[in-house]
Amino acid sequence: MSGAPDYGRAFGLMRAAAGDVWRDYTRHAFVEGMKDGTLPREAFLHYLRQDYVFLVHFSRAWALAVVKSETHEEMLLASATVNGLISEEMKLHIGICAEAGISQDELFATPERPENLAYTRFVLEAGYSGDLLSLLAALAPCVMGYGEIGVRLSDEATSETYRDWINTYAGDEYQGSVRAVGELLDGALARRLGDSYDQLPRWDGLCQTFNMATQLEVGFWQMGMTP
Repeated sequence: MSGAPDYGRAFGLMRAAAGDVWRDYTRHAFVEGMKDGTLPREAFLHYLRQDYVFLVHFSRAWALAVVKSETHEEMLLASATVNGLISEEMKLHIGICAEAGISQDELFATPERPENLAYTRFVLEAGYSGDLLSLLAALAPCVMGYGEIGVRLSDEATSETYRDWINTYAGDEYQGSVRAVGELLDGALARRLGDSYDQLPRWDGLCQTFNMATQLEVGFWQMGMTP
């Protein structure tokens, strides 16, 4: 994992605990296909439509983070993430799909694949049944993983085919959002569990949630390759 962006102490520990699963996610064949331009456009558009549906539910999960917050600062960081998802990420999907002749109404009405449903409902359930820590552990792999992928592909991409997607996640705005989520995670853990949170029994459960969400990200990429 050398050379990965610094998104905070807690995320670094969770990423390390995920081990090979994190690599399977951030260096999946789908990602590498975007890097060298070999990913079929049909597969990318299929993924993009499913990811738009995912972001609808993901935005709702981040809105739930506002509900689970205990401080004004936590509420501000969570609400800013909701705004970024709706205003920036979903806008990227709408624009690329529009160029391919897929209207916004068609995009919103995309039938949800089982892999998508499993992931989004896992994240929402983590928030419904748990506290902010459980929810953030489930949310973090998507936010931080896409940031890490964006930075790496920005440096390594040998094709311009998927440059719009890469630039969005490598860009200053998204990277700033990821660092803010890292600060939220670090602060929420310290507030609720103390600075030695990684030495407590609760930590193992949070890492398990993070790991499962990462596995579901791997399944999401795999789904993208099978329209």
